[in-house]
Amino acid sequence: MSSAQPAEPGPPRVVVIGGGIAGLAAAHRLLAGGARVTVLEAGTRLGGKLHAGELAGVPADLGAEALLARRPEAVGLARAVGLADALQPVAAGGAAVWTRGRLRPLPGGQVMGVPGDLDRLAAAEVLSPEGLARVAREAELPPAEPGEDVAIGAFVAERLGAEVTDRLVEPLLGGVYAGDAYRLSMRAAVPQLFAALREERTLLGAARAVQSRGAAAGTSQAPVFMGIEGGIGRLPAAVAEAVRQAGGEIVLGTEVASLERRKGFPGPAPARWRVLAGGRAYDADAVVLAVPAAAAARLVRGVAPRAAAEFDGVRYASMALITLALPRREAEAQLPAGTGFLVPPVDGRTIKASTFSSAKWGWAGDDDIFLLRTSVGRIDDDKTLERDDADLVTASLDDLRAATGLDARPVASRVSRWRGALPQYEVGHDARVARIRGALPAGLAVCGALYDGVGIPACIASAHRAADELLGRPGTMTA
Repeated sequence: MSSAQPAEPGPPRVVVIGGGIAGLAAAHRLLAGGARVTVLEAGTRLGGKLHAGELAGVPADLGAEALLARRPEAVGLARAVGLADALQPVAAGGAAVWTRGRLRPLPGGQVMGVPGDLDRLAAAEVLSPEGLARVAREAELPPAEPGEDVAIGAFVAERLGAEVTDRLVEPLLGGVYAGDAYRLSMRAAVPQLFAALREERTLLGAARAVQSRGAAAGTSQAPVFMGIEGGIGRLPAAVAEAVRQAGGEIVLGTEVASLERRKGFPGPAPARWRVLAGGRAYDADAVVLAVPAAAAARLVRGVAPRAAAEFDGVRYASMALITLALPRREAEAQLPAGTGFLVPPVDGRTIKASTFSSAKWGWAGDDDIFLLRTSVGRIDDDKTLERDDADLVTASLDDLRAATGLDARPVASRVSRWRGALPQYEVGHDARVARIRGALPAGLAVCGALYDGVGIPACIASAHRAADELLGRPGTMTA
């Protein structure tokens, strides 16, 4: 007579809510760690702000279009899912700033617009003579002390003058966050600069130190950005295919109605989860939330009210991309050299940037088509996005003509609106993220643009952090 042996625990079950690049990267990492994974996506398309499309018969990115190559996560994931041969560096260099009446080269030796080299700043002529003189007087000020956190725009204006904030920091951060530099956190948005100020007495010295460290590490010679032949929008599809090949389940068109914490299960796990979505219940040992703040707040309000309150305080900016297919011969004859230009808000234009996609990426366009895109929209500027498509195309063409002399007419155009797309890293953001993570119960993790950076590599890094946390926390993932 023998006694029954207890059943061996099976692989942990994880539900990932959200099918953007962060959710897909989390699923990919969890499957590699031995978990069983279901991804639930409310929409009918995977990838979130990574969106591959086409215009005038050629591939085009309709969302994000570059990977920061000096971080390893995005390039590494692309290689892991079979896109190694499709990775491409920027084909042409040189960006400009359209300010004070003309295009001027973006100064070298700067960190998110904060200058470290006065000679290169002067040569670019982005600032007026008075503005340049104001920068040079920083050494006369008391030591720079950002405290626990500070608004980068206000701090730069205080140290170097408002022209540096308005004509350099604002357009660069506006391109990343569509935000207001006078409210964005230096600690969260430009952490390397914030850290350098712990050792340097001036802001100029901190920018130089960041540049020097990059040179010492060899990153200054490496490509800053990489693209993918056919568009960055190919990455989510490749990751999703890898997830399916590894046994993961992906369910589209299924909005999660509720997230419940279930107690009373046998075994050492302190809690398990039930996810209700599309009329079906998904039981799980752990859950990853890879959704924006409003959706996260709704789902966790009953299980983590303090985290929900923090989510409620996050602001988001909306923006739109206007992609134009131009006759290639005309565009190349009329556009200046380089990859595009930024536009400071202080100059009062409609567009905030333009990218000459067919100059930037070797794969973009064909013998007849030159792809170019502009972006519009900043925080608290919903009126711009309310303009109809034709009006935004016309406004973009007007600004392009004024900036570059371009008078080629597009053979096709497309406006892609991204509402509530970019979380604002305002002062205290890092502390808010820490409070969110600290308020979540065991077995619930978060990832995405809200947490550790809005760029693709940062989103993937946050996904890996969430997956590793769940795979490694004792008791959390026990079946």
